[in-house]
Amino acid sequence: MTAEPTSTSDLSRSDARRRAILDVASEVFLAQGYAATSMSEIAAKLGGSKGTLYNYFRSKEELFSAFIVDTCQGPAMTYFDPLPPIGEGRSVRDSLIDLGVSLMEFLHVEEVIAMHRLVIAEVGRFPELGRIFYEAGPRKGELRFAEFFEAAMAAGHLPAADPMLVGQRLKDLVMSDVYLRQLWGVTDGFSPEAIRDHVAKSVDVFARAFGPLREAHVPNWTS
Repeated sequence: MTAEPTSTSDLSRSDARRRAILDVASEVFLAQGYAATSMSEIAAKLGGSKGTLYNYFRSKEELFSAFIVDTCQGPAMTYFDPLPPIGEGRSVRDSLIDLGVSLMEFLHVEEVIAMHRLVIAEVGRFPELGRIFYEAGPRKGELRFAEFFEAAMAAGHLPAADPMLVGQRLKDLVMSDVYLRQLWGVTDGFSPEAIRDHVAKSVDVFARAFGPLREAHVPNWTS
């Protein structure tokens, strides 16, 4: 017997239910942490059965992974998708500064900071959280950065190298000090001007390591 096709309204209801699950899961995970959160509690807050919840997510680990992707995806699209390729219409240095500033803006989203703190707090008791978090969040960011650098190298804007490695090193320089202080809560935040200045200095350090040097000065990269 041929199965009845799934209607648009059925898909809409399913998408709405999944959205509701993720909204509740986000609220509970961030408020209580991973260990104290149960699938039973999330189902109760949704007003449905645990069986229905398991129809969408087979385990708490799978739901946590979906929560990470959901938390990161929207801000990541906002900050990174509008960026043009490195060296397209702007100097390479300015392009890298824009990329670094977008990274810092993304990392300073309140929900992203809260999620990082949650993972750090729980990973000692649940080591699998580190892997889940890395694969669903930072790993995707590393691949996105690698795409930027691979395209820039192919266009001749940067010397040929491992684009993943180069992207990781720029990320590390841009995040250095500033993001950890934000994560630890020992700063009231940084102005947009302070962030751009920090990123510009990080890009200049990066240029000395990965750019075509000219004497002892930071290279004047142009498109």
